[in-house]
Amino acid sequence: MKYRLWHFHGGLHLPEHKKRSMHELISDAAIPPLLTLPLQQHIGKPAEPLVRIGERVLKGQMIAKAKSFVSAPVHATTSGQIIAIETRPVPHPSGLEAPCIVLEADGKDEAIETQAHNYREMEPAELRHLLRDAGIVGLGGAGFPSFIKLNPGPGNQIKTLLLNGAECEPYITCDAMLMQQRPHEIIKGLLIMKQALQAEHCIIAVEDNKRLAHTMLVNALEEHEPLDIKIVQVPTLYPTGGEKQLIKVVTGKEIPSHTLPIHAGVVCHNVATAAAIYDALQGQPLISRVVTVTGDAVNHPRNLQVRFGTPFRALLDQCGFDQQADVDLIMGGPLMGVKVPSQDVPVIKTSNCVLTLKREPHSPAMPCIRCAECARVCPVQLLPQQLYWYARAQNFDRIQDYNLFDCIECGACAYVCPSHIPLVNYYRFAKTEIWAQEEEKKKADQARQRHEFRLYRLQRKQKENEERKRRKKELLKKTGDKTSDKDAKKAAIEAAMARVKARRTEQEQQKKNTDNLSEAQKKAIAEVEARRRNQVADD
Repeated sequence: MKYRLWHFHGGLHLPEHKKRSMHELISDAAIPPLLTLPLQQHIGKPAEPLVRIGERVLKGQMIAKAKSFVSAPVHATTSGQIIAIETRPVPHPSGLEAPCIVLEADGKDEAIETQAHNYREMEPAELRHLLRDAGIVGLGGAGFPSFIKLNPGPGNQIKTLLLNGAECEPYITCDAMLMQQRPHEIIKGLLIMKQALQAEHCIIAVEDNKRLAHTMLVNALEEHEPLDIKIVQVPTLYPTGGEKQLIKVVTGKEIPSHTLPIHAGVVCHNVATAAAIYDALQGQPLISRVVTVTGDAVNHPRNLQVRFGTPFRALLDQCGFDQQADVDLIMGGPLMGVKVPSQDVPVIKTSNCVLTLKREPHSPAMPCIRCAECARVCPVQLLPQQLYWYARAQNFDRIQDYNLFDCIECGACAYVCPSHIPLVNYYRFAKTEIWAQEEEKKKADQARQRHEFRLYRLQRKQKENEERKRRKKELLKKTGDKTSDKDAKKAAIEAAMARVKARRTEQEQQKKNTDNLSEAQKKAIAEVEARRRNQVADD
């Protein structure tokens, strides 16, 4: 039964150079004496080192943990000793250095103990946690942590799990060779992802120029016989491998701007990611990947299984690189790849291709002739000409009105531009400046909030001090009134006691005076007292 397909806007038919690197099977790259493992090989925050200099590690051992939610751990790619944790060159267009762990291989390649898992017996959350610890990220180029894309979140029902086997760049063949050699592992990895997402059905999309890969997947699928997986051939058109473009071709769904495919019930992963997920369930973390080594100055183009941290130089030497050739060294394809400054930068999780291209005579950019070819081929239906003008004028507010951040930087506009304007470079510049401005604004907002909070804290402290003084005065006043009452009572008591004492003294004095009377006086007093008593009795 023929599967219905749709079309996205624009696109290019590019000359292919895939056959030159597909003459032999994938082979293992040699393990170099030193491996440089950047702490950031993914989208998100860099990982945090778990090891110290001088510590011996084993292959597969976690040497850096995920620092935040959007992050991924790093594992030792062979056994050896940690000799440095420092900044070193990494494959990035800026040419800047980044923190890395440097591992000196001991040649033994000893691995940690591993344990296979049965995904059918695991809950989706448990499965995602295992994949996170294994360091799985998207191997199609973006490097987004896979466990996040395998979490649909509350309220999102995944109807379609789409596996991307398009590989539309003209030189790259690592996914095609992987589909030819490991179709069973790819399908098993797809079923594991289906379990994590609880997806209703799955589709594997392969460009129609990869007939052998399609045949191998179909044969492997017949052995597994899952009824909810379809393998679909899609037209060879650049950039069909883009996530939103492939979703449109296979499902007909348009993913609106500023929304994610998961909101439309679709999740898209790369075939290499599926194979890595299968390996993770066998106990093997992500420590290597297939890399295409090809280009104008490579005498023996092929695909290699490469340990992360291996320098580009080692791969080029293994494939017969002409050191005298005047070429650009690119990580990725000729359109979406990035130029790297040195052969000493290491292979990372997003390194799908090491490409050498001859430097063409520099054609200076000429004024735009407004031919609109860029708008015709843009797969996102943007207006590249308008974006170029605003980027050149550094009008970063206005350029966002034209959906700059919807640009996938596929390079189709620059490829067809007759004026040789490096359009994508302008867009990248504008994005970088906008991000920098937002970061500065965030810092300024934080500084303002800290200042406002300091003022608030000082005012609150002042009010608290004033309130404390007021309460103290009231307390002193109340205490003073109570003291006056106490003093009055004390004075009254003392006066009463003084009167009693005076009476006692008087009585004692009278007693003393009576003791000094003569007998005649006492007798006279007694007669007077007797007459008084008798008088009282008569009355």
